[in-house]
Formats: sequence, structure tokens, C-alpha cells
Amino acid sequence: MFEYTHQQVRAAELIRRADDERLAREAVRARRAARREAAERARAGDGAPRDGRPRRLRSTRTA
Repeated sequence: MFEYTHQQVRAAELIRRADDERLAREAVRARRAARREAAERARAGDGAPRDGRPRRLRSTRTA
């Protein structure tokens, strides 16, 4: 009887561990997706030239 109980406890622990790892992977995927979306919005919304150079100021700087 002890072996059966031990096996049940072990199986439950493995299931909990697998759920924790799955949740961690999902969190990493969500963070990556959020970073990608933010980067896409930043690229699309700023109106900067495509070559990556900074835009020039429209007026000259004052001394």
C-alpha cells in the first residue's frame, strides 16, 4: 500500500512540475510577443526613414 501512495504522490508532483514549466514557457512567449508588437509599433509609428538614420531637425539649433 505504501508503494501505491508513494507513486500517487510522485505522479501528482510531476504533474505540478510540468504545469509550472508550461506556465513559465507561456509567460516567456507572451513577453516576446509583447516586445515584438512594441517594436513593430515603434517602427511603424515614428515616421523615421527606413535606412535607420535619425531624422534631421526642421529648424536650425540656436546657440
